[in-house]
Amino acid sequence: MFSFFKKKSPPPAPDRPQASTQALVKLPDQDLPSKASGAPIPRSSWLARLKQGLQKTGSSIAGVFTGTRIDEALYEDLESALLMADTGVKATEFLLADLKRRVKEARATEPAAVKALLVESLTTLLTPLQKPLLIGQHKPTVVMVAGVNGAGKTTSIGKLTHHLAQEGASVLLAAADTFRAAAREQLGVWAERNTVEIISQEGGDPAAVSFDAVSAGRARGRDVVLVDTAGRLPTQLHLMEELKKIKRVIQKADASAPHEALLVIDGNTGQNALAQVRAFDDALQLTGLIVTKLDGTAKGGVLAAIARERPIPVYFIGVGEQLADLETFNAREFAQALLS
Repeated sequence: MFSFFKKKSPPPAPDRPQASTQALVKLPDQDLPSKASGAPIPRSSWLARLKQGLQKTGSSIAGVFTGTRIDEALYEDLESALLMADTGVKATEFLLADLKRRVKEARATEPAAVKALLVESLTTLLTPLQKPLLIGQHKPTVVMVAGVNGAGKTTSIGKLTHHLAQEGASVLLAAADTFRAAAREQLGVWAERNTVEIISQEGGDPAAVSFDAVSAGRARGRDVVLVDTAGRLPTQLHLMEELKKIKRVIQKADASAPHEALLVIDGNTGQNALAQVRAFDDALQLTGLIVTKLDGTAKGGVLAAIARERPIPVYFIGVGEQLADLETFNAREFAQALLS
């Protein structure tokens, strides 16, 4: 289960806001309650789902190591497989160079050994993304959540609300997605399911809803305020400006807020996801990512591209629609699942 406890915060990523002093952490030997019964689901069960979800990406890469020789042809095939998995040019160049160095140092002679060394290279590349979502220094901790339409933003907010509520944190939801039809109702379903309060206005101004929610969160002593913003494309400049306005108005309710600015991205979109990270980071100064829909995609390598080009922490990854399908990101687990 997720735990809240006093810990010294890890050092912040360069040029990014420092996280707070209490941690929402998923430990490898802890359990997450299931949606249906409340019974614990072992981390091993999650890893099995992750492995299955990444199978489409991993099989194309792992297929490179089925031969018997380590030669330039193997590295060329690996380069192609990584690029096809949307690892990106910069991350692919890093992985190949690092892998060749490891192969030389280890004096590896079998392709299977090279595959194991690639796991190490990928783990090294992804490790900067492995950071916990930290909450608790501010009350309420204001979390602003953005993303394009269809990325799973509102559903991810519902799942995150569940994790927080399971550990006794009081959560207030802000239905600031006033553009999309039924968005307010969808978030309301999650609020009812998790037995938390929601601030909403039919057809209201998103910034005003956000202001009211943060003010209400402070007045009611809530631990966390989650602000659901409207899904939008980075090319919709007027809507991106609206996001900036929401952030400014939130700061009028609480000068230190928002304390977290999260982006939900769809793992199926590959390099488009990287473009979204760049655009939303420029607009909001992102503090973390939630990567959804990694199950069944052939583009799971996009996390490597993000790690190389815009290393924003990945707080959670998702491989399905159930509550237990959203879990904390672990670099080694991901690398092993991808290349198993």
